[in-house]
Amino acid sequence: MGLLLVGCASAPAPHGKVAGDAFSMGEVLQSDSNRIATLAMRENINSLMRLMDKLYQRNPAEWRKTAATREAAIAHVRSALLERQMWPPLEGQRDVQALSKALSPEFTGDRVGAFTYAMGDMLLTSHGGKTSFTLVDSLDPQNVYNAARNVEIANWVLNHRKNAQGQPLLLSNHMSEQERNLSFEREMGKLIARLDLIASFGTERVRRSAIGFGQNLVAGPFLQFLPVR
Repeated sequence: MGLLLVGCASAPAPHGKVAGDAFSMGEVLQSDSNRIATLAMRENINSLMRLMDKLYQRNPAEWRKTAATREAAIAHVRSALLERQMWPPLEGQRDVQALSKALSPEFTGDRVGAFTYAMGDMLLTSHGGKTSFTLVDSLDPQNVYNAARNVEIANWVLNHRKNAQGQPLLLSNHMSEQERNLSFEREMGKLIARLDLIASFGTERVRRSAIGFGQNLVAGPFLQFLPVR
């Protein structure tokens, strides 16, 4: 009985299962690279939303500048980002200019909302303003690569820059003798990794297309099924 209890105690906890999307007719207009870029962008937006929620929880004074509840503030920022609306506290700034303003010590608005919106707008700009891609779309790998570097810079600024009172602009990662909370760093790392993968894959798009055409041309005749009756 004791051995059984030990075995149960050491069983791994469930962490969910991977699940794919149901087929949609829109996928007919997507190449493999289009589909990968679409999935990566979707996950990057989801990562930003998780980061925003975590930052709002650690900095509750910020969401109160935007809405009556944390959930309402998150929905407000998400809607403005995906619908490409302006974020009023950023005074018309977009892309990296908006990111610089959101991370300036002098900024007095909802810094979490402004930071998330600016990060998302920068990502969308690097992807041609789109979240879904088809055969007629073309991503610039260098722009996506630059976006990854911008995320690294923004993460460093968030962790090191202080306001006029000498306090962090926002509370995020936390390390002490009693507790280590690096969930913000992990989410930022996922963003950077996805962007770097899409940038690297983008540089190989034309070359891989040519190789795939050659493989089909050469190997096609040898990969025909043979009659068995």
